[in-house]
Amino acid sequence: MIPIRLDRVSKTYAASPEAEPAISADLTIRAGEFFTLLGPSGCGKSTLLRMVAGFVAPTSGSIWFGDRDVTGLAPHKRGVGMVFQNYALFPHMSVAENVAYGLKIRRTARDSRDERVAAALSMVGLTGLGDRSIDQLSGGQQQRVALARAVVIQPDLLLLDEPLSNLDAKLREETRTQIREVQENSGTTAVYVTHDQAEAMAISDRIAVLADGRAHQVDEPRRIYRQPATSFVARFIGRSNVLPVSIVSVSGETAEVTLAGGGPAITVPRSPSMHVSIGAQAELSVRPQAVRLVAESEAHLQGVVTRVEYLGATLTATVEVGDTTVVVSVPDRQIVPERGQRVGLAIDEGSTWLIPE
Repeated sequence: MIPIRLDRVSKTYAASPEAEPAISADLTIRAGEFFTLLGPSGCGKSTLLRMVAGFVAPTSGSIWFGDRDVTGLAPHKRGVGMVFQNYALFPHMSVAENVAYGLKIRRTARDSRDERVAAALSMVGLTGLGDRSIDQLSGGQQQRVALARAVVIQPDLLLLDEPLSNLDAKLREETRTQIREVQENSGTTAVYVTHDQAEAMAISDRIAVLADGRAHQVDEPRRIYRQPATSFVARFIGRSNVLPVSIVSVSGETAEVTLAGGGPAITVPRSPSMHVSIGAQAELSVRPQAVRLVAESEAHLQGVVTRVEYLGATLTATVEVGDTTVVVSVPDRQIVPERGQRVGLAIDEGSTWLIPE
C-alpha cells in the first residue's frame, strides 16, 4: 500500500515548443485509496494512467511511488497490475493459466503459484472455473479474469483503464462493485479511468475531473457533486442548471445574488476562497432537485414548460426562462405540468453553489 505522486507531470505530443500539453497534472494519490480519473474522451486521462504505468514517458515532471522516483523505470519494474479495456487475455490459455501468467514470469514456485491463483479466482467469484478456456466465459467473467490476473501478483498499485466499457449496463454495476470489493480486500492503491460519471461517483474515494488537458477539481464524490469548482464540473457531473447571476453582496461563506431572469435576490453558499466583488458576474450551480414548481407569486423565476420526461419515480420538466433553460426534477406524486404551461420556480438556496464565471 503506497501513495503515488505526480509532480508537475505533463505530456506534449506536438514537436513545437509552443504546443499545449495533452495533459498536465500535479496530483497526490493516498496509500490504499481508490482514485478515479474522470473526463470526456480526449481529455488525457488514459495518457495520464499510461504515464503512471510506464508505457508513456512524460515530457516533463516526475512520478513517485512512495519515496521512489519511477519516472524512468520500465513498466515491469514498477510493481503495477494493469486491467485493460479489452481484457488482453490469452485465448490459447485456460483461466488459471491466464491468471498465473504474471507469477510464472516472476518465477514464483509452483505450489505458491497454484495457491495464489486459487485465492485470486475466489476473490473475483470464479472458483471452480480455472480449467475453462477463455472463449467459454461471458464478457463479465473475462473481465474478472483480467482483474484476478492483475491482483494475483500483489501489486503496489492497481491501474484500471475503462475496464467496464464493453459490458452492458446491469453487468457494469455488478462488476464495478466487485472491483471495489477486491481493491478494499487487497488494500492496494488503485487508479481507475472512466468517462462514466455514475461509475466514478459510486466507487471512488476521490475523483480528479479532467478536461482540456488539466484537472478542474480533485475531491470526494459528494463535494464534487454538491460544490463544483468550475462550470465544466457542474455540467459534467450529473445534471445541473448553471445560471448566470450578479453579485449583490458577500459575507463569509455566502453571497447574495440576483438571477439573470429577474426575481428577488437570494442568498447562496460559496467557497470562502472564491474571489468575488459586488456587481461582478458569476454562475450558480442548481441541481434539478433543488428547484420546485410553485405559484408565480412565490417564485424566484417564471417561465414556460417546453418538455416533460417521465422517469418512473420522478419526471423532469424543462422550463424556458427568457434566454435560459432550467430543468426541474418533480416527484411523480406531484401534479404533472403540461407543455406550454406557465409556471413559477423556487430555488432551494442552500442546495446551490456559486462558481466563478
